[in-house]
Amino acid sequence: MNNISITSRICALCAFALIGASLNGCYLLESAQGQLALMSKRRPIARVVADARTPADVRKQLDAVAQIREFAVRNLHLPDNGSYRTYADVGRPYVVWNVVAAPEFSVDPKEWCYPIVGCVAYRGYFVERRARAFGEDLRAKGFDVSVAGVAAYSTLGHFDDPILNTMIGWNDVELAAIIFHELTHQMIYIANDADFNEALATTVEEEGVRRWLETLNRSGDLDHYQLEQRRSLEIVTLLNRTRDELRTVYGSGTDSARMRERKQAAFVALRESYAHLVQGWGPHPPFENWFEKSDINNAHLASIATYYDCVPGFKRELAAVGGDLDAFYGRVRELAKLGQEKRDALVCGAR
Repeated sequence: MNNISITSRICALCAFALIGASLNGCYLLESAQGQLALMSKRRPIARVVADARTPADVRKQLDAVAQIREFAVRNLHLPDNGSYRTYADVGRPYVVWNVVAAPEFSVDPKEWCYPIVGCVAYRGYFVERRARAFGEDLRAKGFDVSVAGVAAYSTLGHFDDPILNTMIGWNDVELAAIIFHELTHQMIYIANDADFNEALATTVEEEGVRRWLETLNRSGDLDHYQLEQRRSLEIVTLLNRTRDELRTVYGSGTDSARMRERKQAAFVALRESYAHLVQGWGPHPPFENWFEKSDINNAHLASIATYYDCVPGFKRELAAVGGDLDAFYGRVRELAKLGQEKRDALVCGAR
């Protein structure tokens, strides 16, 4: 398993932000061109599967996607639209690259604000070299920066999102998880409230995967999925602990040299704790790329939001209506009408 489910929630890009950004003209034009180029590559899944030139592994995964997509509509009552009914090969390993930045002495991310989706803690690029150049500009200004490729893709239903070649390496459980998750965003989304949006989508994703695998009598795959979720949450807890520790350090008023020392020590300890935690988990544990292939810094910690604080509250809401998803969605829509403080009190509790 590629362990994409939780890391994709952190890294997955709302691509609509790219083409609706009220930023400089060059960025806006390049983003619009990238979006249009991707849309032009879409082909109906049925046609791709029927094409004799389609590789067997692609055909197998797209057959699974078609079945998952129907389950999402029929059993989970998620949007019945054109999303994830087409396939696009973008000819590269990632569809976009995200840039996340945080000040040297802060674990709060720099934000960019866009129409529709509100303010988010990343800026996305369809061209890797432009993402890396923007990241270098931010580093030169003193920011901690993370630049990461993103395989998953969502426009919140403003376009018919395709399945991408960047996702074909995932297994069908991972594909089901991301489809259920992103379709939930298309159904209910509140600008500027990532905790609410992500916790809701996570709740529907986990419930959807459980129901889907139980329908197929795949109890072993369900056990494995739930184990990976638990392991990922253990790592998120570890990252959050380090983030909270550094927030205290940065707010202490200590001189810059001392803060740099304590910052370095905290990240060394984080690496050691991660290595100890995942020992015995087998190959490719969650967040492996962060610890093995990058210089983990404030930007990585800043991208870890408190998404999961609200999941228990949503699960209580679902249980209160006896698992009836339509009733659950109705209740969530009522919550969405409330102010954020009241929503948090009802669903997330004290945070």
